[in-house]
Parts: sequence; C-alpha cells; structure tokens
Amino acid sequence: MSKVAVFGSFVVDLMARSPHLPVPGETVKGSMFKMGPGGKGFNQCVAAHKAGADVIMMTKLGRDSFANVALDTMTELGMDKDHIFFSDDKETGIALILVDENTSQNEIIIVPGACNTITKEEIESIESVIKESEYVLLQLEVNQDANEMVVDMANRYGCKVIVNTAPYSAITDEFLSKVYMVTPNEVEAEELTGIPVSDLESAKKAAGFFYDKGVKKVIITLGSRGVFVSSDGREEIVPAFKVDAIDTTGAGDAFNGGLLAALAEGRDIWEAVRFANGLAALSVQKLGTTPSMPVREDIDAFLGSH
Repeated sequence: MSKVAVFGSFVVDLMARSPHLPVPGETVKGSMFKMGPGGKGFNQCVAAHKAGADVIMMTKLGRDSFANVALDTMTELGMDKDHIFFSDDKETGIALILVDENTSQNEIIIVPGACNTITKEEIESIESVIKESEYVLLQLEVNQDANEMVVDMANRYGCKVIVNTAPYSAITDEFLSKVYMVTPNEVEAEELTGIPVSDLESAKKAAGFFYDKGVKKVIITLGSRGVFVSSDGREEIVPAFKVDAIDTTGAGDAFNGGLLAALAEGRDIWEAVRFANGLAALSVQKLGTTPSMPVREDIDAFLGSH
C-alpha cells in the first residue's frame, strides 16, 4: 500500500436540524444540535484513514478550545498529528450547517479561520510527507497560494495531485495543468467549465475542458445519478448505490476519502470509484460528517452484498 496525504481544511461543524430551512428573516425552532469535527480536508482524511489508508493529515488550527475537537478526534482514531500547524492570531475554522430533517437538504456557511492562513514555511515543513506520498488530495477550502505551493512540491517529487474542487472558487489554468485528477460535483464542474453537466454527453464535454488544461483523469460526482469517470479514453457513468439517506452532508468527502484509500491500494480508477461509492452510501445513512465515515469491514461487507 502506498503512502498518501491530505492537505486541507479543518473546521468544527455546528449542525442544527429543523423541520424546514429558514427563509431570510425567519427564525425556525430546531429539533437537534450537534458539534463535531469537520472541514473537507479533515473529513476526507478521516474517511481514507478509517478505510485503511496509510494517510497523513496536514492542516492548521487556532490555539482555542475548538482545536481540541480535531486533536482529540485524531488521538481517538490513531491518526498522525505531526503535521498540524497552529495560528497564534486566527481562530480554528467553523462551519454552520442547517439540515432540513424532512428532505436532508442542507445550507452551509464556512469560516475557514486558521486554515486560510497556511504559510510558505509551513509548506516547506511538509516536504518529506509529499516526497514519500504517491498521492496528495487537496480541496479549495484553504488559502489557494498554499495549495499552489503544495502542487509545485508534489510535481517536483512525482506525487500525483488529486483536487476536489470544492467549495468552488476560481483556479488558474496553470494550477490545473499540474493536477493529475479532478473530482468536482456537477455544480462545481459547471462553474469551472461553463458547461451544465446533466448526462453522459455533457459530462464528456466538461471532461474535455479539463483535458485541454492538462488534467490526466476526470471524475464528476452526480449525486444520486452516480459518478462520471473519464480515464484513458473510457468514459462512463458508474451508478450510485441506492440507500435511504438520513444526512447527505459530507457525502462528497466520504467519496473522495474512499477514492484516495482505494487508489493507495493500487486499485484501478473503476474499482476505486466503486469502493468510494460504497463508502459514501454508508456515510449518508448516519448523521454528521466525520462521525459518519464507515470502517473498512463495513465497507467490505456492503460491497460484498451489493
């Protein structure tokens, strides 16, 4: 199994469920509140770790009580904490998450805090991690200049860069030209390419946009419709598993973490996507993001029975 790394965000999820999502100016009485670890980078790393990957998390926290939410979770799960940075003047990031308990739809506000202030010196300190990793997974939830430095470092050492282009923000062609694989959802794919992605044909056009920029492999997640995969001339939609979703928050993170874990084991992209789909299908049947990530034996059992 190859070593892999996740460079990205940690935020504390503050999640409330209510009968419907409020409209502007409305106060809605909620039915439940939960606080726990989150952030796209952290969720994806936990998903990969619990799926059995040899994975290192690299992020930045404040020196506040919310930082302990990350550190305690990592201790509990037996994750490596040697590459966590700390800010003396910025707070640990948070996400305010509202979930409609009837439809499972959500609205989220992210305040990245400390993980939006990662410095050149901090990037230089993770050189050995990047050098030893076959893949590094990034998102767009930290300061982009830090992502760009990580991509340059990865390219120097032959480490393949996977970018989950979430949450959407504009990225340069130069950045994309150094990326091995992108994993947007259909909304982000449209925002990046200008092509509305609704079926196989439109997904192929969007993939063409990424290939023109120099990306080698393209995966576009399509929610309940499955996952579009474009690799070495083969382009197909891999169907999603049908399950009763309770909370879809973090489904994309579950998928990306599962994908990273499966690629680290040397599976081809098609097997890796099926594995990632299974992991995501299990995660949406539980509440929360990090806490909903399944362990390896549950993933194997689920895939064995489907």
